[in-house]
Amino acid sequence: MNRIILLIALSVFISMPVLAEETRQLDKILITNVKIFDGKSKKLTPRMSVLVEGNKIAKIGSDIKAPDGAKVIDANGRTMTPGFIDAHAHIMFQMSIGEAMNSDEYYWAYVATKSAELYLNNGFTTIRDVAGNSFSLKKAIDRSIVVGPRIYPSGPMISQTSGHSDHRTDAHKSAMVADEPSTFVKYDMLQIADGRAEVLLTVREALRRGASQIKIAVGGGTGSYADPLDVTQYTADEIRAAVEAASDWGTYVMAHVYNNKGARRAIANGVKSIEHGNLLDEPTMKLMKKKGIWLSPQVIVYTYHPRGYTEDQKAKHDEAFAGIDNMFTIAKKIGFKKIAFGSDIITDPEMLKRINEEFVHRTKWFSPAEILRQATSSSAELLALSGLRNPYPGKLGVIEEGALADILLINGDPLKDISILTKPEKNLALIMKDGEIYKNTID
Repeated sequence: MNRIILLIALSVFISMPVLAEETRQLDKILITNVKIFDGKSKKLTPRMSVLVEGNKIAKIGSDIKAPDGAKVIDANGRTMTPGFIDAHAHIMFQMSIGEAMNSDEYYWAYVATKSAELYLNNGFTTIRDVAGNSFSLKKAIDRSIVVGPRIYPSGPMISQTSGHSDHRTDAHKSAMVADEPSTFVKYDMLQIADGRAEVLLTVREALRRGASQIKIAVGGGTGSYADPLDVTQYTADEIRAAVEAASDWGTYVMAHVYNNKGARRAIANGVKSIEHGNLLDEPTMKLMKKKGIWLSPQVIVYTYHPRGYTEDQKAKHDEAFAGIDNMFTIAKKIGFKKIAFGSDIITDPEMLKRINEEFVHRTKWFSPAEILRQATSSSAELLALSGLRNPYPGKLGVIEEGALADILLINGDPLKDISILTKPEKNLALIMKDGEIYKNTID
């Protein structure tokens, strides 16, 4: 879908950025009088200054002299955090299922540019896009054609026939007698591959386009029509094929799955991250902990029914929602630490505007410090598994000397009241990505 970059570029001429300040980069920016959450600690470090040079944090200290020509921003006691990371994003899917099925590539591209702005306006400076043809959107953002977060693209989610990527309805003929791909497959948002040879080919095509990691589905999903949540998808050999192809390119495979059998098969064959996992039991989660497997869960997406869901899909969605409490309760009980932060928001840009409610939803099980760590340094650690395919070499998710300058200044203390993040237009005073200021209401 090389045409999509042209479509995204064209969209710039019909939409104006909604950010408070035009994107610009200064060589040196000194932020003074700030309280720092560094992405890892349980407490804030008070009365600090942070010097940004180019796109990196150059120096952190209590008494830094402003270099000649530096812009100085007095934070006046505000809280500094790393930019947030959504490790389970769907930036290309912010429209109803019916709308998506009946729209061309131009419309998909236009909608994606607005979604990119929404992510950044909510403080998300990085996302891992876990299904979709976001390659050209990433390129347009990186080239400053479009405003948005860093994107770690996975390319199309890959599943077997009748799996989570198979969005054909009863109106489609069997693949044995006709080639009638769904709109999602036609636009390379999802792909279907059966057998080792097809899996290798499909993974390699995604890597050719620039995937930083690969996503497969090894169990049923709420948004697909044919597969209950309990089914297991892909044979061990098919999973190994995906892992081998990704490993040959220096990166990893994540797997969509809710149930234990699919998760265990994925883990046994080299998958590094389990996406969702709502129905996992304690033995499976202990196995994940032992083997260092990541859990990438979400809450907010289950608090509503995505637009266009059938009654059967809504029932599966509710089943997944019902499992979240048990999953997180087990995680806390066994001391499971490798937990990422994600939203999985689909079909509804109004819900994407509310993405920061994910922080509040997690307070039932985690402290604000734990949640902020999940949304920063922990998710950054997961993204770094992309290894040689990492599109943004450098440290993300931390406020440290030498780290990439993805920085937020927050009105208030989210370690005391994390709900302040649900009002980003009011409480995100400054948004910086890669050393560039995108929003500044301080001066």
